[in-house]
Amino acid sequence: MMRNKWIQKFVLLAMVGLLLAGCTSGPGKNDVKTPMTVKVMYYSEDSFNQTYGDLFSIQNENIEIELVNTQKMYNDGGIEDYEKALQDFIDQEQPDVLMLDMGTYSKMASEGKLTELDSLIERDKYNIESIYPALIDILKEKGEGKLYGLVPTFHRNVIFYNADLFAEHGIEPPHDGMTWQDIIDTARRFPTDGDEDARVYGFGRDSYGGMTLDNMASTIASPQGLKVVNPDTLKVTVNTDAWKQVFKLAQDALASDAFYNPKEDSFRGGTMEEYYKSQLFLTGRMAMTINSAYYLRELKEIKNRLPDYKPFQVGIAAGPVDPANPEISRDVYLGNIFAIRANSPNADAAWELIKFINGEQYAKIKSRSMNDGLLSRMGMTKEYGGINLDAFYKLKPQIDDSASSVEDKIPAEFYSQYYSIYSREIGLVESKEKSVDEALKTIEEEAQVALDQALKDKAAKDSSKAGTPESTDSNEEHLSTDGDAVISVESGASN
Repeated sequence: MMRNKWIQKFVLLAMVGLLLAGCTSGPGKNDVKTPMTVKVMYYSEDSFNQTYGDLFSIQNENIEIELVNTQKMYNDGGIEDYEKALQDFIDQEQPDVLMLDMGTYSKMASEGKLTELDSLIERDKYNIESIYPALIDILKEKGEGKLYGLVPTFHRNVIFYNADLFAEHGIEPPHDGMTWQDIIDTARRFPTDGDEDARVYGFGRDSYGGMTLDNMASTIASPQGLKVVNPDTLKVTVNTDAWKQVFKLAQDALASDAFYNPKEDSFRGGTMEEYYKSQLFLTGRMAMTINSAYYLRELKEIKNRLPDYKPFQVGIAAGPVDPANPEISRDVYLGNIFAIRANSPNADAAWELIKFINGEQYAKIKSRSMNDGLLSRMGMTKEYGGINLDAFYKLKPQIDDSASSVEDKIPAEFYSQYYSIYSREIGLVESKEKSVDEALKTIEEEAQVALDQALKDKAAKDSSKAGTPESTDSNEEHLSTDGDAVISVESGASN
């Protein structure tokens, strides 16, 4: 074990040494000379050290990292109010560096609980010009015009396509800004005949199971930002033209033989070779699929894992998009936003850690693996495994961070009731006992009754706790959320 640790440290030192020359994200060594301890809030000590801490410590011997694990919040069981539990955790542990999601970042920034970074960036002449500008814009927007955090990586899906199959069948390959209608129409141009175990499919998802009307509709609705509940009126809004179009598109897609939709799991266990053979896009039998940057690793690794692998040309295109807003993408996720707690006594050392995690040296090292998503630092690598990465950075990200606040406003009882109503009605559509229009009308009517009652019950419960008269006007509360599943309160947008 000790020998392995020394080997790992040697490798890390070698990697950093090779990359020190030519990096311009700041001084090679930090300006903190006095030994200091920085407390970092994160969900796993091992994960943090492997991803960030070990590399940072090699160059910053005067700064010791003490990790405070957010899993401690769950030591006493479940959490009813996550926001309160998190704030109590921060107040008790007093971490210097916070790892936040977008909703918490926005809330803490507005409450003055984070340290503004703009002055530190200017003081140290820290280069943020090569950071994906759209991400800086989002972080500033959520910080009411100021920058309170930086994010080293982000996640986004794109359209992967087999350029050789498109050329073979004389079909124009996918382009940036395709809608779901475009994808479905393009998939249908591929032949649907041939042996089921050998034929080509126009589109599919390499996964362990098939696509249902439920998850296909959710996938199509996501780029449009369709809402199940209108956040301003607290009205269930699924019986709309937009939602009807989504479900009808989903029906068309699933009815098409051009879509790969196995009746059972395509892989039920076995060797790695058997797994890869069950993934049709990876093995050249699927023209298009949608996936994240992590899929680039799969495409690279399969070349060495399948003895009879036949290589093909892979392309990627930005999308799918909302036809009404083709320049933006809602399919973007910022996970680890690093910020400094306001009034931290170790702000300078905390800033050194954040600078490193978001710097050019770190990005150059991480560009070799693609383990943690797409790099926010642009230009560190133009391709991965021979595939150009430009499409990941083309569409402007649009993020709704309101999901975290809605959880306290809509009682959990509503979610379970909604899902029960929704599942029943969509099941009737799939069995052809109801039309989409009929099902959505019933879902909206019954779910509204359930939501009104759940809000009324919650108001009574809150009133009882506070010892104040109950408010009967449930519309005084305003909801806002986001997500990518139809069963969530908001999977995107309404009328």
